[in-house]
Amino acid sequence: MVTEQRRGRRIAMTPEERDAFLTEERTCRLASLDKAGRPHVSALWFAWDGTALWFNSLVRSQRWVNLEREPNVSVLVDAGVDYHELRGVEITGRVEQVGEVPRTGEPNDELVEPERLFGAKYSGGALVNDGRHAWLRLVPEKIVSWDFRKSMS
Repeated sequence: MVTEQRRGRRIAMTPEERDAFLTEERTCRLASLDKAGRPHVSALWFAWDGTALWFNSLVRSQRWVNLEREPNVSVLVDAGVDYHELRGVEITGRVEQVGEVPRTGEPNDELVEPERLFGAKYSGGALVNDGRHAWLRLVPEKIVSWDFRKSMS
């Protein structure tokens, strides 16, 4: 069950605005914890399928090691330059690995849609599995959004 935000409802995105925003934006920042409990933030591409964020992550990365040990994350997707243009979505929850690690392209029904979305968004077509990346899925436990452009109206 997704926790709804309580503050800032006036500038919160509607579910339709949030879905459109997450579909069009290309880069997120994912915060994980290292072995000592220190935050580690990394930028990466993502796909939103309407219910989950999907990440295609290098399996030989600090992020991957952190997430294997502690899957709780916070993800930020934001846009805008001037204060009254700022908008964003913060999603918290637990990531889970989906499919083989690393991904080589074995048939997997769970990955058909995220791979289609990811390929269309970033490579203009089909996603090519390189044997160095694997899939992570984040089903939101909490979503907070804001669109400061709404405060101008």
